[in-house]
Amino acid sequence: KMGAKIEGAGTRRLIIEGVKELHGVEHDIIPDRIEAGTFLVAGAICGKGITIKRVTPEHVKAVTNALGNCGFRLEATGDSISISPNGETKPLELATEPYPGFPTDMQAQMCALLSTTDGISVITENIFPQRYMHVAELTRMGAHVDLEGATAVIQGVDHLFGAPVMASDLRASAALVLAGLKADGITEVSRVYHIDRGYEHLDEKLSELGAQIERVKEA
Repeated sequence: KMGAKIEGAGTRRLIIEGVKELHGVEHDIIPDRIEAGTFLVAGAICGKGITIKRVTPEHVKAVTNALGNCGFRLEATGDSISISPNGETKPLELATEPYPGFPTDMQAQMCALLSTTDGISVITENIFPQRYMHVAELTRMGAHVDLEGATAVIQGVDHLFGAPVMASDLRASAALVLAGLKADGITEVSRVYHIDRGYEHLDEKLSELGAQIERVKEA
């Protein structure tokens, strides 16, 4: 649109030929599929359901498929997606993959959800095999997760318990907030500046949905 010469869109290799100048255009930015996926998991983990608007359903299909396989009812209409309970939830086997596969940026959030899903779930991290910094913190909240190389084996528990936990990165921090929504008692997530790198006013949006969540300054 701006006059650049780029070939290979949709492949693993791009060829870019430099040009002397680019010109201005108007362009609509696509919705953030990871933010949408995170809120869908929030609706799932709280068991109440949620409707996400201004989202591209096709972009989050891997996430909605996983949530559907977990036992939730999902409905996509135009630019919105609704998720609601549909009886008993079920454990999953997931593997992260490049788009359009299941995104690595949703792996931590799904760990939080599956931590209280009855049965044994298995997640294999194929993009960043060591991306499990959130597991130790979820364990402090009562989750049962065993790491076997790039694979997390999750035994669902009946309850998580509030605890002081520390965010190590953007998606881990989101996962801990989601776990805190489900946990009994008070959960304190420190280093929440990680959240602000990828979510706009996450705490405020969750609060508007009814969550008891408050951002406070550390002493």
